Amino acid sequence: MAMRLFLVYAVVESAVLVALATTIGFGWTMLLVAATFLVGLALAGSQVRRHLRRLRSGLTAAEAHGAVTDSALVALGTVLVVIPGLASSVIGALLLLLPPTRAAARPLLTAIAARRVPLIVGVGTAGSAAAAARSAYSQRRGDYIDGEVIDVVDNPAEDVPRREPPRLPE
Repeated sequence: MAMRLFLVYAVVESAVLVALATTIGFGWTMLLVAATFLVGLALAGSQVRRHLRRLRSGLTAAEAHGAVTDSALVALGTVLVVIPGLASSVIGALLLLLPPTRAAARPLLTAIAARRVPLIVGVGTAGSAAAAARSAYSQRRGDYIDGEVIDVVDNPAEDVPRREPPRLPE
């Protein structure tokens, strides 16, 4: 899978560079690649600093989900900007580092993560939302077994049987 992705990346980047070099010339293409990389790095740096300030300021439970998703998108956008190539830099900078486009990409990332991460239903979830999540999970992954976890606290002093001291034969 990784080799296929790398092959797709190499083909797309090569096609973009060849098309751009034939259209505007080799020198301008290299200048555009360098400028895109530098602008992307500046944008990535400002977004990373912004998210670090946001995470340090403290978040409520409702804001935490959006902050984690935004941080993942900023990290992915930064990686795409740092990877050499014009297409990856443009995708990283425009789609994942700018806040308006990141808001559009957030539901897609949430859907991908929900499909990859196993469903964990906490104690606080109840009602039709939990039932809908269980049914969606069971349709996707097979049977759902409803259960209850009981914490057991062992007391070693009570579990060990008392032994009498050994006796000498009489």
